This record gives sequence, structure tokens and C-alpha cells, in this order.
Amino acid sequence: MLQMASLSAVRIFEAAARLASFRAAAEELHLSPSAVSHAIAKLEKDLGTSLFERSTRKVTLTLAGQTLLGHASNAFEELRRGVETITSNKAHLLRVHCAPSYAAQVLSARLPDFLGKNEGVEVRVAASTNYARFVDGLFDVDIVYGEPSNREDLIVVPLGEEIISPLCSPKMAERLKNPRDLAHLPLIRSDLKRIQWIDWFELNNLGPPPLPAMSFDRSFLAVDAAANGLGVALESNTLARRELDSGRLVRPFSNSRDNRYIGHYLAYPKAGSQRRLSKIFADWLTSQDF
Repeated sequence: MLQMASLSAVRIFEAAARLASFRAAAEELHLSPSAVSHAIAKLEKDLGTSLFERSTRKVTLTLAGQTLLGHASNAFEELRRGVETITSNKAHLLRVHCAPSYAAQVLSARLPDFLGKNEGVEVRVAASTNYARFVDGLFDVDIVYGEPSNREDLIVVPLGEEIISPLCSPKMAERLKNPRDLAHLPLIRSDLKRIQWIDWFELNNLGPPPLPAMSFDRSFLAVDAAANGLGVALESNTLARRELDSGRLVRPFSNSRDNRYIGHYLAYPKAGSQRRLSKIFADWLTSQDF
């Protein structure tokens, strides 16, 4: 079965199964939706089993499709790692796993400075809310939200204190004379934040907060919503630094009490092959002015 044509079809199947969409797979692989559909139909015929259940709006994997996806994903990941090993100057490649909001709001804007100071270094960034598993060799550094629990084999570096305060657009700030005025404006909730509105209201002796008008599962979305005037977000000065510096966001209260904590940490293996480069990266990141 694993002739070139079949391997190509398996690649198309893996993309369609991972994305749960023939159209999305076509876009990723630069093919037409028709080509994806025909390739998967031929693969199903060759294998003698259905891989997808098709409806007018979506496709879902059959049990056979779920089984093949697991094996195909592992196989293509191993292939990617093999190609990466022989085509990259590994001594100068740093693979960074990062919390999504930190990657979008902090890291991406500062990476040009790191690359400029470390000529020849290549940085690859992947973002998700999961912790990196260093044992599989996919990453050299992990920037996480919240302190890692398993620190035995890791060097863990705190990335500075963050101030959590109400943030809003300058126009909305005109309607906020004191913290009690928050009861009359839409509040934005960051679902995964360790510090919530109830904590800030309690710190300022305001009683229970009103229910948030909207919520987001990523801080960078809450920051953007506040900057666009949709409401008041309770967010980190570190994650909102660009918007605060540009004036798209302001802190409406100068005399309120704000929550402070270390929100993000950088971790890397004590005995990793890229320990030296990881330390250079950690030293650079902790030297940044947030």
C-alpha cells in the first residue's frame, strides 16, 4: 500500500482529518477541494473501508479513520523531525513552545531584537496552552502561564511581576470617575486568568462584581476587545504593553489597588542538548523591560 501515490493520499487524509474539513485541507496543501475529495475516495477504495462519514455541512471520522489518523500523525511527525535534523544547523536552532497570549502580545514583538543580537540563530515558535514535553525532543524552551509543577529536571525562570488592572479605551475611560462606575459598563472576562474580577473587586472593597458582558478564552482577545471599545478588561500590563504604549488602552483608575503576581515562567531542561542556547534566550528575555 505504501507506494508514492498511496503515501500522498495518506498525507491528504491526515490534513483533512486533523482539520475536520476537506476545504481547509485543500487550502493547507494548495490543492482543490475536488482533488482532496478524489484522493480520499481512492484511498478508501484501496483500503476497503470508509474513513469519513460525510454530510452536507461537515465530515467526521469513522472508527477506522480515527485509528489511521493516530498512526498517520505520528508517522508524519517523525518524518518532519528527521528532515529537520538533516536540514537544520541544530546547534543554532531554538525551538520555543509558548503560551498563546504571551507569544502574540510579548514574544513576537521582541524576537527581532534577540535575532539581531544572536546572528545565525533560528527560532521556531509553537503556541498552545499545554505544557511542553521535553522528553520527546520537540522543544528546547517552554514559556508557560503559571508555575510548572514538575520542576525536578528543569531550570525555571520567573518572567517578572505583572500588574492586573482594569483596562479600557480612552473614550470609555471618560465614563469612569471611580471604580464603582464599573457597575454601569460592560466587563470583559478572560476565562483562563488566575485573577478574576471578583478578586479585584474584593481587593478594592467593592463587593461582588456584576456579571461580565462577554468572555474570551485567550487574554490577547480580551485585550483586543477592550482596545476596540467593547468593554473593560481585567488584564496584565505585560500582555497589554503594546496597547498601553500606543494609547489604545489606558488604566482608568490612578488610585485603585491592583493585583500583582508572577504570571509567566520560562522553563528548559537542565541537561538538554540546547541548554546553552536556552540560557542565552532566558537571559535575554528576563533583561527585557516589560
